[in-house]
Amino acid sequence: MNRRRELVEELHVDVLVVGAGIAGLTAALEAAHHGSVVLATKTELGDGSTHYAQGGIASAVGPQDVPAHVADTLAAGAGLSSPAAVQALCEAGPAAVRVLAERGVEFDRGASGGWALGLEAAHSTSRILHAGGDRTGAAISAALAAAVRRSDVTIREQTFLAGLRTDGGRVVGADLVSGAEEDGATHVLRVHAGAVVLATGGAGQLFSHTTNPPVATADGLAAAFRAGAAVADLEFFQFHPTVAAVAHPFLVSEAVRGEGAVLLDAAGERFTLRVDPRAELAPRDVVARAIAAAMAEHGGKPVVLDATGVAATLGKPFAQRFPGIAQLCRESGIDPETTPIPVTPAAHYWMGGIRTDAVGRTTLPGLWAAGEVACSGVHGANRLASNSLLEALVTGGQVVRDIRENGVAAAEFPEDEVVEVPGAALPVASHVGRRDLQAAMWEHAGVVRDDAGLAVAMKLLTPQEDPVEILSEDLDVPRHTREDANLVLAAHLLVAAATAREESLGAHFRSDHPTAPGHARRRSFRRIP
Repeated sequence: MNRRRELVEELHVDVLVVGAGIAGLTAALEAAHHGSVVLATKTELGDGSTHYAQGGIASAVGPQDVPAHVADTLAAGAGLSSPAAVQALCEAGPAAVRVLAERGVEFDRGASGGWALGLEAAHSTSRILHAGGDRTGAAISAALAAAVRRSDVTIREQTFLAGLRTDGGRVVGADLVSGAEEDGATHVLRVHAGAVVLATGGAGQLFSHTTNPPVATADGLAAAFRAGAAVADLEFFQFHPTVAAVAHPFLVSEAVRGEGAVLLDAAGERFTLRVDPRAELAPRDVVARAIAAAMAEHGGKPVVLDATGVAATLGKPFAQRFPGIAQLCRESGIDPETTPIPVTPAAHYWMGGIRTDAVGRTTLPGLWAAGEVACSGVHGANRLASNSLLEALVTGGQVVRDIRENGVAAAEFPEDEVVEVPGAALPVASHVGRRDLQAAMWEHAGVVRDDAGLAVAMKLLTPQEDPVEILSEDLDVPRHTREDANLVLAAHLLVAAATAREESLGAHFRSDHPTAPGHARRRSFRRIP
């Protein structure tokens, strides 16, 4: 087989940021004030999960609301959240949102002229800011991407993270590759950086049903783990309760339930009241399991989200408050003002990720992580609605301040239970097709799990013979092959973590161990040679 010619470019910068959602764009903008920055993304600026966020961004309504926001976040986290990290996030929220507005995000305003605030599940008050009705993520992505393009940041789009570069246990840069162009060459970008920030998002493509875009393939987590960074809370994957069960599925924001929409089973019964007094506004893990149970009770038929009364509650048409969802409904032949929307749960957000402290510092010197790829302990076992954009925004700025003020020392987490995984025991390439992987993960490691199903998944994820390892320096490897290898590794770690936690907690529900622990402990995994 003929190998493509490799064109290698070397860059020396102060900060390398990988990923271009709200966390990566924010980090790049902040870092550009203090030195040279390269921002790399495997598609286009803003083409990640941030763009698709509908509901909005949670932020305390003034200092008096900070304690309540902290309490709501801790309650949703089911006892596994870090109180210090939650306190820091909620305190920083209002100022960070103001900076976001200064960078061009036009949040919707209410009749009084102030920012309009929505209510979402498990929030004790209305504190969700939104833009364009239900197009908050798109508005944020567009504003931040425009700001980055106006800045001195060096932007590299269509550039994939092949691996991190280390020297003496410290991360000192990364190898990135872009696809063949007209000259038929592989373009290699070898970046030497004083600090590397991973903001690569999550891994929804682990599952056959997901709200995540195709780019969510665990690239940052896999690269960090291979380099020796600890990862944590991998058993906790949040499944959004309401994704339209139509030919072309789409997310139906939590905010629709916040405005009064109710869930009905195939018999027309409002079933969520039977499992939680908060009904449709209970935490997402509770609502997702209730939907799964209701579907099972009625032979797998989807439940419906009845939003026909929302317009009356709002005093304006449904499409005026939720223009994006209304358009998607129309494209599927549904008028949400007259017809309930069939819905089902789908993989949405990974609470687990690269283990970090509250400012994004990892267990590897020279490496920081922000956004969904990171696990700071803020979200615990179940993320509070609309806290994801807030955490990514706040941490994206905090990592840069930490780099400037505290240097490259590693973070330590003596409170974690650490599982050391020999590299020889891990999959190093994809030996299973992506669709088979996704189907197995959905069936055996999805909303409800048990030991037998997890064992089936692990057998699939364990190669029966030694595969050819994909190394960072193997630059002539197609992007989809690298993505598949990253997904298999992430799936292996998730299933191992889910098998080890023989209890039910937050988004991790074991039907064979349905009770919650008296005291939950965070479990980290670290690769050893």
